[in-house]
Amino acid sequence: MVLQGFREATRCDAGVWLQPRPDGGLVAEALASPGLRPPPAALLPEPAGPPHEIHTADGTLLVASVPGARRAWVSIGPCPPDSGHPLEGYLSFLLPVVTQYVQSALEVEHAATELAERYEEINLLYTISEILGRTVRIEEAAPAILTEISETVGARKASILVHDRVTDTLQVIAAIGVNAEDAPPIGTSDQCSVSARVFRTQHPLIVEPDEMPCPAESLYRRGTMLSVPIMWTTAEGGEPLGVVNLSDRRSGQPFTAGDQKLVAAIATQIATALQNARLVRTSLAQQQLVHEMQLAHDLQMKLLPSTKVVAPEADVAARVVPAESVGGDFYHLFRLGGERTGAMIGDVSSHGYRAALIMALAMSASAIHAQSSSDPAETLRAILGSMRDELATTEMFITAFYGVIDRERGELRYANTGHPHAFVLSAAGDVERLPAIDPPLGMVDDAPTGAVRPWGAGSDLLLLFTDGVSDARSRTGARLGEQAVLDVVRRHRAEAPAAILDRIFETLEQHTGDAPLRDDLTVVVLRS
Repeated sequence: MVLQGFREATRCDAGVWLQPRPDGGLVAEALASPGLRPPPAALLPEPAGPPHEIHTADGTLLVASVPGARRAWVSIGPCPPDSGHPLEGYLSFLLPVVTQYVQSALEVEHAATELAERYEEINLLYTISEILGRTVRIEEAAPAILTEISETVGARKASILVHDRVTDTLQVIAAIGVNAEDAPPIGTSDQCSVSARVFRTQHPLIVEPDEMPCPAESLYRRGTMLSVPIMWTTAEGGEPLGVVNLSDRRSGQPFTAGDQKLVAAIATQIATALQNARLVRTSLAQQQLVHEMQLAHDLQMKLLPSTKVVAPEADVAARVVPAESVGGDFYHLFRLGGERTGAMIGDVSSHGYRAALIMALAMSASAIHAQSSSDPAETLRAILGSMRDELATTEMFITAFYGVIDRERGELRYANTGHPHAFVLSAAGDVERLPAIDPPLGMVDDAPTGAVRPWGAGSDLLLLFTDGVSDARSRTGARLGEQAVLDVVRRHRAEAPAAILDRIFETLEQHTGDAPLRDDLTVVVLRS
């Protein structure tokens, strides 16, 4: 429309041309009139070069390169002989308008591509969750899982290997491009095997075609191979359970860090399924419901990170006590580099198994998105985007606080979606509430926002707890209250976070006595 208006005002033709084809041919992006022919490709000006005046059978054209990442040109002309205005003047008017248009179109295209990629990743995670939810045997779910991964990443060959404790070998339980039963087991000490090395080192690898050739892997390896460990994280460290391999990519493009991160997230889901399978087998063998409930509790606790993951930049103590065997409270800790430490606490509405399932999804989503951005608000926005459908379907929501402490800058950046109990205590005992800026995740569609405050490195104390702590009831029904918790922390603020945490739970035990818990309890104390 801009070019048509230009033509009506000046009686000069104009066009915007792109060069998307390998043969150098031009494609019309916008034309003032449909019959306008492109300028000769051989006479086009180079980027940042001066405009070229080109004489064609139709008349004289003035062609200029459009600044920006995309190869594009704007042409003015031909004009009527009696137009009386120099083409240079028209170009100085039209070129900035076209530049803005081309740049905006490129940004929209990039945004659409990125959204499509993120949608595919999130959809894959949800699909695999559904597959795992329909069975307790990983051997039954593994072929479907591997198919979904391969289609998303574009790999023609793939395999899932699981560790057999009895034989200390990696057994192929599913494969793409080969019969899994034909693939031999691999000893974990095998020095030529990529899978065995990844299992031993517990670190992913991208190996080129000529690196570490191994006959035992030849059936499901062609070209570059991405190999990722299946890890089960415990308070004592990580336990490798197996390996996921992908190779022979259809596009021929190399595997990226994003591919590696996506497969690692899926491997975490597989690890959870493997542990769940062990739980079910143990429960069926022993036929003891109480024992099954305790194992379920242990499984959920193992989803929570060790407080040592952020040492030595931060000294953290944290504890989660579900009201039932499993619950909806959680915390997460992130070592973000550059002397930055992330701390998150969340409380899923309700408790029990339904809340625990949402909690597990939130932990998985936060593990992915927190590493992509150091902006707390952006991270919570990404988590909401990943979980919006689940929260809507279950009619549940999550109060969450996520703060990133930057010791180098001396600041705390945070976002708070409906979480009522987040505080900073200074060395002098002053208490500042970090208020809930936005509603809980899943309650509204609005994107979370962020805030920033100064942070006294080594002196300030970050205190986070869920409402189960302040709402804890005595046998007579009396609430403990928020102030009682703050008073305990203020009195013992000079002590180590672990000691402060013990003081809080001592106060809780004295108040509740033998009264049953009504809600999950979670407390995080951090000094950095």
